[in-house]
Amino acid sequence: MITALIDNGSLEPAAHLNLRRTADALAARTGQAVHAVSWRHSDRIPRASLGGAPAATLIPWVLARLADGEREFLFIPFLISPQGAIASSLRRDLEMLRREEGDFSYSFTRGLADSDQVGDLAGIVVARIRETIALRGLARPAVIVVDHGGPERRSAELRDRIAAETRGLLGDEIGVLSAASMEAPEGPEFAFNRPLFAEQLAAPDFSGGDVVIMPLFLSPGRHAGPGGDLERIARAAEARNPGLKCAFCELVGTHPLALEALARGVDQSLPLLVLT
Repeated sequence: MITALIDNGSLEPAAHLNLRRTADALAARTGQAVHAVSWRHSDRIPRASLGGAPAATLIPWVLARLADGEREFLFIPFLISPQGAIASSLRRDLEMLRREEGDFSYSFTRGLADSDQVGDLAGIVVARIRETIALRGLARPAVIVVDHGGPERRSAELRDRIAAETRGLLGDEIGVLSAASMEAPEGPEFAFNRPLFAEQLAAPDFSGGDVVIMPLFLSPGRHAGPGGDLERIARAAEARNPGLKCAFCELVGTHPLALEALARGVDQSLPLLVLT
């Protein structure tokens, strides 16, 4: 059996480098070799930006392992939502490949959130918000928990559950809290993504004073992290409202609790796979 930590993929070197760091840390934590593999896109990152080693993407990587004689795969989802559009798409790709290539098996460990559980993610979110409040010396700031947004209602429902649990855990440590999405597909059928991040920063309870921004993103890249889309949207809102001060939390995927949650998923999966 061969094990891989898999994300959605990015054209940003920082995202794939974070995937590699996390895979290496998981290998050290579990004693199981863990490969860093992206669903798509990352193989277009110049090798020079990745220390000379090209990024692996799912289908070419699996084909190469099949050629080596591997037939059993364990995937660790480095994704916020286990039922979002990306997770569904990569499973479809694996099923298509299995129909074309024949006999191989694969399974997924538990990720950071399952359909009925958000405890790991909420714990990380709460820890990140507390870090930011302490670092900035803030008093009961407003909070926005923001995800990417997309076509899957289940992803928005997960975001909302994380926000609700965060609200309950933080209590009087914060002021008002809202969930939001960075962007959304066009059409009323995707209204579950709203409010958008830019819209929420214009709302009365959020357009002035201190606002802590908690991005539901695992790695830095085009959207999250320094210079990303979320920061650009926040700085534009501050320019329109001089009293507004946005403070960004560090990302979910770089917190030690994320590593521990992923490692537990591996630890729980391996005995079951051996028995079967």
